[in-house]
Amino acid sequence: MIIDKIALLLLIIGGVNWGLVGIFQFDLVAWIFGGQAAILSRVVYTLVAISALWCVSLLFRDTTETAHTTM
Repeated sequence: MIIDKIALLLLIIGGVNWGLVGIFQFDLVAWIFGGQAAILSRVVYTLVAISALWCVSLLFRDTTETAHTTM
């Protein structure tokens, strides 16, 4: 599903940003959009949080597909 891929992409962005904060004390999102309190930074942070909540559903989905063979 496309929404799953978008959510995972946003989580990757968030994970990289948190890694930069943890290792270098550098917030890339805030740097790009003008600070942590800037509206665009807050939008990105909110989208990452929503994506994380969406991806919780991936843990509980049945992703196994049954193979249909024709004889």
